[in-house]
Amino acid sequence: MEFRKVFDLIPDEFDKWRPQYCPEAFADIIRYADLKPGKKVLEIGPGTGQATRPLLMTGCDYVGIELGEHLYDFTKKKFADYPNCKMVNGDFTNYDFAENKFDMIFSAATIQWIPENIAFSRSFDLLKPGGFLVMIANIGNDNIRNSSELIAAKNAIYETYFTPQTPYTCRINKENVVNYGFAPIVVSDYEYDTDMTADEFVSFTMTHADHITLREPNRSLFMEGLRRAINNNGGIWKRHDRVNVVKTKKTIC
Repeated sequence: MEFRKVFDLIPDEFDKWRPQYCPEAFADIIRYADLKPGKKVLEIGPGTGQATRPLLMTGCDYVGIELGEHLYDFTKKKFADYPNCKMVNGDFTNYDFAENKFDMIFSAATIQWIPENIAFSRSFDLLKPGGFLVMIANIGNDNIRNSSELIAAKNAIYETYFTPQTPYTCRINKENVVNYGFAPIVVSDYEYDTDMTADEFVSFTMTHADHITLREPNRSLFMEGLRRAINNNGGIWKRHDRVNVVKTKKTIC
């Protein structure tokens, strides 16, 4: 299976455990792009819609293009009550949108799966003049809130058992968007905390792409080790997340 389709193996777990981001980030995005009825929005890889509902609630004409067949089916059913929601099962890099142009293209931790030259140039081509490209991602820094003993125990489990079949190496330099006809770049950050039990944290962790590819016996040993490390050090994993919002605009041409 193509690595960027690995999430398609776990739609139910993905929907339950992946973060929903924070309301302040969406208020920022909606205000920036002036989202409202009549505006056309394209979301790249909505997954199971962790970032989709706030967009739909603006009344915009929403299209979500999802590569995974199971994720597509899941999310189409999830938002079936929204008449302004259209889901497409396809690949953003080559899907034929015909003459459709969008007021905003949106990515929630997905655009890094696409090579930069394709991601940014295709976004430029699909946007109306003056249209917006908005990219958000959760950046975790759990060392801030957890004890040094718990961090050390967690790291030891990773060093011993974390042997993913396919390492995660997807990266994109969002600042390079200026080389593809976008300006200016506006960056906002929103921070929030979440406390999770050992079981909750393990379930969340196993929805990450490289973690999904772990094979037995290391998969079970890794999960058991993480659970034990947390339970032996207070029983709570204290997440600290920063929602990074990068907004930019297609230059009129």
